[in-house]
Amino acid sequence: MQTRTLLWLKNTATSVFTEKYIQRLFLSKTSSLSDMSLRQGHSSGKDLDEDVVTGIVCQELDLQDGQMKEVEVEGQKVLLVRTQGQYSAVGTKCSHYGAPLVKGALIGDRVRCPFHGACFNVKTGDIEDYPGLDCLPSYKVKVEDGMVYVSINKKSMSLTKRVREMNGRVPGVSHTTLLIGGGPASLVCAETLRQNHYEGRVIMATKDTLPPYDKPKISKAMNLESNDILLRQTEFFQQHDIELWTQKEAVFVNTEENTVKFSDGTLQHYDKLLISTGCRARPLSCTGSHLDGVKVLQSYEDAKEIHQSCVGHKAVISGASFIGMEVAAYLSDKATSVAMVGNTAYPFQRSLGPEIGKMTMQMMEESNVKFYMNDQIEEIRGENGKVKDVVLKSGTVLEADVVVAGIGVIPNTECLKGSQVEVNSRNAVVIDKFMRTNIPDVFGAGDVTAFPLTIRGDQRVNIGHWQLAHAHGRVAALNMLQNQTMIDSVPFFWTMLLGKSVRYAGYGEGYTEIIFKGKVEDRKFLAFYIKDDMVVAAASMTFDPAVARIAEMMSCGQVITKAHAQSDNLGWLQM
Repeated sequence: MQTRTLLWLKNTATSVFTEKYIQRLFLSKTSSLSDMSLRQGHSSGKDLDEDVVTGIVCQELDLQDGQMKEVEVEGQKVLLVRTQGQYSAVGTKCSHYGAPLVKGALIGDRVRCPFHGACFNVKTGDIEDYPGLDCLPSYKVKVEDGMVYVSINKKSMSLTKRVREMNGRVPGVSHTTLLIGGGPASLVCAETLRQNHYEGRVIMATKDTLPPYDKPKISKAMNLESNDILLRQTEFFQQHDIELWTQKEAVFVNTEENTVKFSDGTLQHYDKLLISTGCRARPLSCTGSHLDGVKVLQSYEDAKEIHQSCVGHKAVISGASFIGMEVAAYLSDKATSVAMVGNTAYPFQRSLGPEIGKMTMQMMEESNVKFYMNDQIEEIRGENGKVKDVVLKSGTVLEADVVVAGIGVIPNTECLKGSQVEVNSRNAVVIDKFMRTNIPDVFGAGDVTAFPLTIRGDQRVNIGHWQLAHAHGRVAALNMLQNQTMIDSVPFFWTMLLGKSVRYAGYGEGYTEIIFKGKVEDRKFLAFYIKDDMVVAAASMTFDPAVARIAEMMSCGQVITKAHAQSDNLGWLQM
């Protein structure tokens, strides 16, 4: 009778009860139910039903191992997961941009976001790979009499993310960790130090005018308000004793005296140093590149300026790169004309291949972006000090009011000249798998570094991905604290063009073949990049969560062969 009543309750619209109500319904179970620990690690001393709401969310046999689904407890959505015979429950939305994790890739105890690759432990909710900073809320799960109960603390009903606990600086501790650079590598390093009970002084120094902000957004939406893109509010840094110095550029690192000199002439001693100065946009060097109206996209202020300069005017973009293409897409319905100049036959040709490049070009042409490929800017001509037109190598002349350069980046390592820190031929800081440079107590992280990539046999690479910079920051902090940890993240990035997103995982440099599933021309495809009969990278459009799952397989050390990619049956992806 009891089981039938439970099943009836599950099938009604009122399947969520306080424990007190469940106890009234099932007096014979009062004792066992009152022993249930539903407090999620919180004890306020109040009566249980004031703190916790419990819901019957499914039957025990509804999910098999490796399956997940969204359920609700009193209107709160919950991601219910079954792994190794055990149920767990966490928040449903990725803490990065809020993507639905139920559409992601679940392998073992980890779910990977289908959009941008962030990973979360389904047992604890902790973030284990990036992008994003915060963990998921986790909930108490109880299986009894063939039914699965989820309990949520009422105080956390509306929470979609959870900030890890951090300590602050302890008076009297004189140790100083200095982080130069204001990007995600420095930010995650600072937070990881505090999460792991570092009691010394943490200083983050950046030449930027803003606290750390969401830089990938500024090429996709160039007119955002600064407060809308901050990764953390100023109060956060104050709360956790992280000193944030803005408009403070490091100009010289003295590794013999353990000091850094800044542009304002001040000198700061360090015990541990993180070099995470990133890269800057490479400027045009052609005749006329000094004219008013020639822009690069490096900062939030640059994005605002490009937006304001281009609305209602003629724009020319130099470089069919990811940044250049995103800027062109953004301006396509704002500028009176947008021309893209690239030195290959198609955009993204070297990284994604000609097929995908051709498709994105056609997509942009439909939005009135004109392409001038296999060409380059020879001269920018002006009138009264302002851009008037652009002369291409082919002789074509393009009218222009604004020229935006998207032709690559330069590592910010000038501050290391005269120091003993090793840089490579491209001026990237050389680090090992523990984020260590060749100098004791000096670490590197992010776009400015060349590091050993696990999935490519520790080949040293320089990869400017937002996600990797987060991971570098975490690994650097742990090794600063003598918690030996190696970098093993799988590179993951995305680009957004006119509402369509291309996702990419792995490292495809040197690929010799691309195998497609779906049709690129239909803008729904999965591409496998092959080198030495192995899948070394994958890209997709409208094919989620394939790339997320491939990234997670690579992360687990699973080998994906060319034969896998050629198979008509993609069951091995478990999609």
